[in-house]
Amino acid sequence: MDINDLRGRVPNELLESLLERNYSKLTPPQELAIKHGLLAGSNMVVASPTASGKTLVAELAMMRSVLADRKKAVYVAPMRALVAEKYEEFKSAYPYLNVAISIGDLDSLDLWLQKYDIIFVSTEKFDSLIRHGIDWLDRIGCIVIDEVHTLGDSSRGPTLEVLIARLRRLCRDAQIIAISATIGNANEIAEWLGAQLVESDYRPVKLERGIVLKGDVIYQDRREKLNGTSRIDEIRVMEDVLQKEKQLIIFYSSKRNAESGAEKAKSFLKGVIQSPEIEDARRKISKGIMAALSSPTEQCKKLSACVEHGAAFHHSGLVNSQRKLIEDGFREGKIKVVCTTTTLGFGVNMPAHTVLVRDTTRYSEGIGAEKLGINEITQLFGRAGRPKYDTEGRALLIAKHEEEVIDLVNRYFLASLEPINSNLGIRPILRTHVLSFIAGSFLTTEASISGFLNETFYGFQYGRRSGIRRIVGDVLMELNDWGFIEQKAGAYSATRLGARVSELYIDPLTAKNIIGALRTKRDEMANLIMIADTMEMKPYVKAVPESEDVFPKYIDMLESMHDKDEYYNPEKMLSTALMLNDWVSEMKEPEIMEKYNATPGSLFIKTNTADWIAYSAIELSKILKISHVDLLEMRERMKYGIKKELIQLVRLKGVGRVRARTMHNLGIRKISDIRNEDSKKAIMKAFGKEVAAAIISQAEFS
Repeated sequence: MDINDLRGRVPNELLESLLERNYSKLTPPQELAIKHGLLAGSNMVVASPTASGKTLVAELAMMRSVLADRKKAVYVAPMRALVAEKYEEFKSAYPYLNVAISIGDLDSLDLWLQKYDIIFVSTEKFDSLIRHGIDWLDRIGCIVIDEVHTLGDSSRGPTLEVLIARLRRLCRDAQIIAISATIGNANEIAEWLGAQLVESDYRPVKLERGIVLKGDVIYQDRREKLNGTSRIDEIRVMEDVLQKEKQLIIFYSSKRNAESGAEKAKSFLKGVIQSPEIEDARRKISKGIMAALSSPTEQCKKLSACVEHGAAFHHSGLVNSQRKLIEDGFREGKIKVVCTTTTLGFGVNMPAHTVLVRDTTRYSEGIGAEKLGINEITQLFGRAGRPKYDTEGRALLIAKHEEEVIDLVNRYFLASLEPINSNLGIRPILRTHVLSFIAGSFLTTEASISGFLNETFYGFQYGRRSGIRRIVGDVLMELNDWGFIEQKAGAYSATRLGARVSELYIDPLTAKNIIGALRTKRDEMANLIMIADTMEMKPYVKAVPESEDVFPKYIDMLESMHDKDEYYNPEKMLSTALMLNDWVSEMKEPEIMEKYNATPGSLFIKTNTADWIAYSAIELSKILKISHVDLLEMRERMKYGIKKELIQLVRLKGVGRVRARTMHNLGIRKISDIRNEDSKKAIMKAFGKEVAAAIISQAEFS
């Protein structure tokens, strides 16, 4: 179908935008969606490969809602990076519309969102907004659920499932568009949503799947020798791709393997001559990576060196700015090889000509070695083939011997996609959602809660009504015992404490433990243990020997937080508290990384989460009428990684932990000291004219 055939069926502004962006024809999944009632408001599940046009299906529905029906459209996705990417795309395509993004503070109503036509949110943020009582749900005309296969994810799935079930009740007239590249039971999800199913295997770029063995690629119909000379298949694939002047993404089972792979690629790329423009661009990216932290770590230096030669590693251990530099550099063709963990296969639009999944087995704590599923491999393969640049993409696995080739083909090429199953029916998962139902007066009786859960995907799949009632009863008893809900005349209501716990978006068990700790006598280390000993701070860092010395001193507090009969091994939790203590004691970042086997990204995530838990503890202590001055101070220190005496200095813009400590060592203890002429000269000498001028200017006007 030609794009112009939509004239008169979609708003003119939408059609003009599509034509300006060089859309000429609809893809088969897009045509099918229109035939199945997309433009008439039908709910829809679109299951088709990466780059097949699913996003445009969502866009057509969203724009129809906004431009024709004058209603809001909301786009929901599990990953912040994906939400941000789609937000930028829509903002660019429709500059005259009010487009907003909200992925941050989970304790905010974000009243400003009511003015916007299109809202891009993460799953948790939208769930949080509903908990806070947003008043514009009845103005939503279209809801897009991207990566709907995350319903099967044990950590993110339950929140998405409850969110969808809630929205179906609260926005009954809104059109729901659910999209994914990997759903083995798309018909079941479509039936649950009362939606039309659009299923297609169309890809704009042909995908060739093969197994690499001893320098050859074994395809279904032929065997080809790879270019190059290396006897290591991983390097041989690099040689082949680079000789073809293409780009490569290699997926590994761990961060360490990804970093090792990038260093191999760097060594190989050292001899490859590039234009001065590309070399300059790489140096610029390399400098940006080094500047991402106040004090570059060994990991920063390693990544920077790789990038200078056109290779990079990409994983959750990097900070956001470093990941973005790599993603942009790869899209622009400056970086040729990216070695990454499987997380890059989800969401972020970063295609390559060739994708190599080197490791099909990974190690998970508590589980051990496990094979990647076909859904995950399919997601990773989806990065292969760039629609604007390639006529074909290549997705490769590595076999160690001939016998393994057959196993890999049967497991990943011939098998069907796995079905998505609900993870909602587990008591620890349900407690946070049940509390939110009651706190928001959405559901207030055991029967209504059980009835609602029957409408979820869990209820649809399993239909075990007696089992659901039993779990709900257990959860209600638990929340009542903890003082978060109370029952009167057969209906439940949230206590003031319970309502705040729900708004704070923390696990009720976390809140229960924090309350236990708040009621004990605490010092600085006790506060850090209270923060670390929460569901949100998991997974914990590597255990260090000092944790054994800390335990006896704080055993009474830990007992106040945990049931006596509960199995409890605090070694890693106490080590996490010790890492936070080292951070606020101004231990250098590289030393923290080495001591706790951490990365810049993981340290950033841990300190950010710790800040949120400290904030939650402050809010709970207000209700309990417990002093929280020490926690306010700890939040300030956690943000910058500083000792108490630097708190005032870091309030100056451009002054972090390093500059503040330098100023303190120069005898500058507070902002007013900067106005002294000797202090000004010392700052000028320490930081240079430009930085010093900015610091002095702030001091003059404070």
